[in-house]
Amino acid sequence: MDAQSIKVACSSCNLRELCLPMGLNPDEMDKLDNVISARRRIKRGSALFNTGDRFTSLYAVRSGFFKTCVTTADGRDQVTGFQMTGEIIGLDGIVSDRHSCDAIALEDAEVCVMPFDQVEELSREFTTLQHHVHKIMSREIVRDHSVMLLLGSMRAEERLAAFLLNLVQRLHARGFSQSELILRMTREEIGSYLGMKLETVSRTFSKFVEEGIIEVKQRYVHIKSTEGLRLIVNPPTCP
Repeated sequence: MDAQSIKVACSSCNLRELCLPMGLNPDEMDKLDNVISARRRIKRGSALFNTGDRFTSLYAVRSGFFKTCVTTADGRDQVTGFQMTGEIIGLDGIVSDRHSCDAIALEDAEVCVMPFDQVEELSREFTTLQHHVHKIMSREIVRDHSVMLLLGSMRAEERLAAFLLNLVQRLHARGFSQSELILRMTREEIGSYLGMKLETVSRTFSKFVEEGIIEVKQRYVHIKSTEGLRLIVNPPTCP
């Protein structure tokens, strides 16, 4: 793995509000600093972990963008999620002590390594951390349910509109623009995640452009009408 370990302190990290619980006292923060003591750099296209790797740690994304994917029975890669700064990767490994998916960097990235046995031990010591770990797990379950709803009941336009709204909302929570974003994933990867063919993804993007809802220049997307996207996902009901 193309990785480099660096010493880091959570207490001085400007992302700690995103991936750590609020309200830890200085003693608790010191203990956490001792546990989450290394960062790892992952080059674009490299794997943070692969299916079948032994599960040892959770990873907090400090910078960069990842996709998680599994290989289907017929050999295709199925994208199962996209993870960005301040989000946690690796929860899939808890159930069987082996990772059940690949985590691939979509751009040069850096993660904080959180050895799970130590995090688990520490979370028993102070409930703030335990509650936070449970919240992270719950968030992943809710996100999985949302994707199932997306794939099970929505048309192509609704799927892509919901995806763009979710992406820009998550980026905005990290201090980025509410209306502009650079897509780190390809159209093909978006299609894999949303259960759409590449041609359908491209056609739907073009439709949104024609309707004046978005502006697209290669991977740059300017959302000109957030309300337009919302109306596609939740059209007004007839009286």
